[in-house]
Amino acid sequence: MAPDPSDPSTSPSLARPLVVTADARLLDELLQLAVASCGEVDVAHDAVAARRHWRSASLVVIGVDAASSCVRAKLPYRSDVVLVARVSDGAESADDPAFQAAGALGADHVVVLPAAAAWLTERFGSAGTARRDEAPVIGVIGGRGGAGASVLAAGLAISAARVGRRPMLVDADPLGGGVDLLLGWESTAGLRWPELSAARGRVDVAALYGELPRRGELVVVSWDRGDTLDLPVEAMEATLGAGRRGSDLVVVDLPRHLDEPAVRAAQVADEVLMVVTADIRGCASAARMAAQIGPHCRALRVVVRGPAPGRLRVADVGQALGLPVAGSLRPEPDLAVALEDGEPPAGSGKGPLAEFCERLVAELRTPTAPRQVA
Repeated sequence: MAPDPSDPSTSPSLARPLVVTADARLLDELLQLAVASCGEVDVAHDAVAARRHWRSASLVVIGVDAASSCVRAKLPYRSDVVLVARVSDGAESADDPAFQAAGALGADHVVVLPAAAAWLTERFGSAGTARRDEAPVIGVIGGRGGAGASVLAAGLAISAARVGRRPMLVDADPLGGGVDLLLGWESTAGLRWPELSAARGRVDVAALYGELPRRGELVVVSWDRGDTLDLPVEAMEATLGAGRRGSDLVVVDLPRHLDEPAVRAAQVADEVLMVVTADIRGCASAARMAAQIGPHCRALRVVVRGPAPGRLRVADVGQALGLPVAGSLRPEPDLAVALEDGEPPAGSGKGPLAEFCERLVAELRTPTAPRQVA
């Protein structure tokens, strides 16, 4: 579901730093630093309270006392996380055992007060005026093999480009044959995952977009047909980060076999859509898939794909899985033939797939800042 613009926790113009700690003394110190540099911050005393602001905050500063609870809560991966403690707590350096949760949290920095007071004040200041204008990320996964997840992912990206968005389609399935092939782009020049596997950190958006396969506003990050390789999770993080900064929408085609990069992509996603066929076996398989990916998702919804040979209703599928339903895809007999003929999913703008994708794209928020990609 698209964030509610009336909710201050999701309003880009009202994004504030988030401080998470139950340590009254540490909280007092952090608030003094924050007020001096950025004014208002949001405060949460535990991971449950932090979840409401977690994704929308311009910066998250976690006291070492709250680190373990945030790890246990399996909060979604995000950038701009700082873990902080005081020397008076016995934390003399970033090597102290108290900071072992930093890796699990994906913290960008680990700091100790008072030594890091000046740095943290500056960090609060730069975050206090930040606008959360990053593009939404939508993951798509199949409830079973052959459910049509890749087709839906490609259809969403193509539909977004048709209405003037600047989408990035990311192929996270190393065994899927390459989403460029599904689009008919296998001969389109540009970098694929093997050449991007060394990407780390903050990637230059313009440089990356200049090297990726592209037609019109749509850019694609795909596997090729060469030997498979173990993609470093850092490469997935760097690529998705560039996509969020340079695109209006990032769509990720997720594999059913959840390797580490796929898990991280699911954690980054604002929402994951699971395509479920309207039959008993499809529901049973989807239940297992939901149990695997659900803990990594901020939000998980079902897309029910017809036909329904046993007359299962869309609501029945959602109820059986205990998940909200994003919508349904009516049978489209000519779709398979069109794909074999080289027509990309939803490429004609007509039919059930195109209609569904256009509706879903219309629901998504648009980043507040214009993209500056050549």
